[in-house]
Amino acid sequence: MAQLKIDFVSDVSCPWCVIGLKSLETALASLKGEVSAELHFQPFELNPQMGREGQDIAEHIAQKYGSTPADMERSRENLRARGAEAGFEFNLQKRGRIYNTFDAHRLLHWAEMEGKQETLKNGLFSAYFTEGRNPSDHAVLVDVAQKAGLDPKRAAQILESDQFASEVRAREKFYTDRGIRAVPSVIINDQHLIQGGQPAEVFEKALRQLARGS
Repeated sequence: MAQLKIDFVSDVSCPWCVIGLKSLETALASLKGEVSAELHFQPFELNPQMGREGQDIAEHIAQKYGSTPADMERSRENLRARGAEAGFEFNLQKRGRIYNTFDAHRLLHWAEMEGKQETLKNGLFSAYFTEGRNPSDHAVLVDVAQKAGLDPKRAAQILESDQFASEVRAREKFYTDRGIRAVPSVIINDQHLIQGGQPAEVFEKALRQLARGS
């Protein structure tokens, strides 16, 4: 069986990262028996300067991308459809604001050491995009961590301190220094890059080719 290392560079507040992860997970399930993947979630902040209070999502998207209300509605419909295909529920009407995600990345760094990183990542996506919860709120983060099987007291201690802040900053810099400017960015064996919320078939084809050494 081929062994692959996969670094999934993404942000908790990125809807296309949800699509990309679900597609990757589907592809890996289809390749069970052919490919064994070591999956690592690497931090990327779409809005590192965002304040703790966040910003209205429509205002933010209009300012950052110049999108009109019609553009935003088309994008929401596209996301809902792609999410449904991938088995994920986007309740985008509940996502009223965009938030700072640095503390969520600190918890994800810890979760990797605990063997719960993928579970926590999926929990954070659901909390924000399905339930409309605030991923910068410490109470929300502790609750999601507990549901992922992590120690809530330890999660709270981490969030109340600056633990893993320097490690997360270093990882963010590592990937931006290597030209990562958009997410999701999926890096296989430290050299093959797949970007965007690709369908499962794209990941499956690429992983199979890499597993076979082609």
